[in-house]
Amino acid sequence: MEARAVSRFNMISARKARLVADLVRGKNVEEAVHILSLTPKKAAPMIQKTILAAVANARQGEETASGVDEEDFVVKDIRVDEGPTQKRIRARAQGRAFRIRKRTSHISVIVSAEDQQE
Repeated sequence: MEARAVSRFNMISARKARLVADLVRGKNVEEAVHILSLTPKKAAPMIQKTILAAVANARQGEETASGVDEEDFVVKDIRVDEGPTQKRIRARAQGRAFRIRKRTSHISVIVSAEDQQE
C-alpha cells in the first residue's frame, strides 16, 4: 500500500532541500520525523510536514481498516524538484542592476507500508 503527498512552491532552493531529503530516504516514518525534528535546516519542517501529509493520505485509503500504524510506513521515495524562480532587481553602483533569483522547489514524498508476511 502506497500513498503520496506533494508540497509545491516552497521558498527554498532545491539544492539545499535535497541535502535534508537525503537524510530520511529509506527510513521508516517515525525515525524520519525524529531526525527532521533535530535537523537545524530550513527545509526540515517542510519535508517533515510533507511526510506526515503522505501518512495521513495513506490512512484515508480503504485498505487501512486493517490497522496500519505510523511506525509501519517507510519513506519509499522522496524527490525535490526545482520550481519556478522569482526574479528581482537589486540596484548597484553607477546605474547598474543585478538580478536576484528567489528559487522555489517542489517536494514529493511516497510512503509505503512494510510487508508483514511472517
